[in-house]
Amino acid sequence: MARFLFFSTAGSRLEHLGGATRLAGQVVARIVTPPLEMRETLRQLDRIGVGSVNLTNITALFTGLVLALQTAYTLAAFGARLYIGEVVTLSLVRELGPVLTALMVGGRVGAGITAELGSMTVTEQVDALRSMASDPIRKLVVPRVLACLVALPILTILADAMGIFGGMLIAVFEEGSTATFYFQHAFRLLDFNDIASGLGKSVFFAFLIAVIGCYNGLTARGGADGVGRATTNTVYASAIGVLVADFFLTKLFLGM
Repeated sequence: MARFLFFSTAGSRLEHLGGATRLAGQVVARIVTPPLEMRETLRQLDRIGVGSVNLTNITALFTGLVLALQTAYTLAAFGARLYIGEVVTLSLVRELGPVLTALMVGGRVGAGITAELGSMTVTEQVDALRSMASDPIRKLVVPRVLACLVALPILTILADAMGIFGGMLIAVFEEGSTATFYFQHAFRLLDFNDIASGLGKSVFFAFLIAVIGCYNGLTARGGADGVGRATTNTVYASAIGVLVADFFLTKLFLGM
């Protein structure tokens, strides 16, 4: 019985993976062919991007504060407290900035997309669009994916800046350094490849989050309970997807 349940669960997950991959291909095909729903895209950009600024900035600020504190405490044993700026900046730009921003956006935006599209699905609004010869993917999915693709890299840049600023506060008020000295060290080792890898990750994460959220919303069944389950699945799947993708993307960018 347990073996049957295992294969049943594995088969269901593979089915969902295949469905999400098929949706991703359909989205890419529609993005590169006009027309695009620009008004809806701008509306989603406001909801996804502007609505997430406070959440991602606060997360990055306190991440930078904690990272600088831990770095100063650890490096003190080696007499290397001067390198707080380098450690904080490279850690945020390469890894923590894009990953934490994606996790926050995935929890907030991914769940919101699923809840919105799931409600439309269970109330048969999506079927009504199809009956009127409209394409739900072009009208509903593509604008949300485009908005995520634009918003998440910008949010990542802002988060990196806030995290570096948080590290500066610790360096100045806890370690007795100066802001000028901190920023000189912070950007001393930072190069274009570090920035490109962080932003490249954020673009991939944005596409992943948006597709997962839209797929779970469009496949929601069973009324309000089904929408709730789909929303929970989106938060779970987007978080796991971001962390797994981060590993492979890190290997890719380090090998380039």
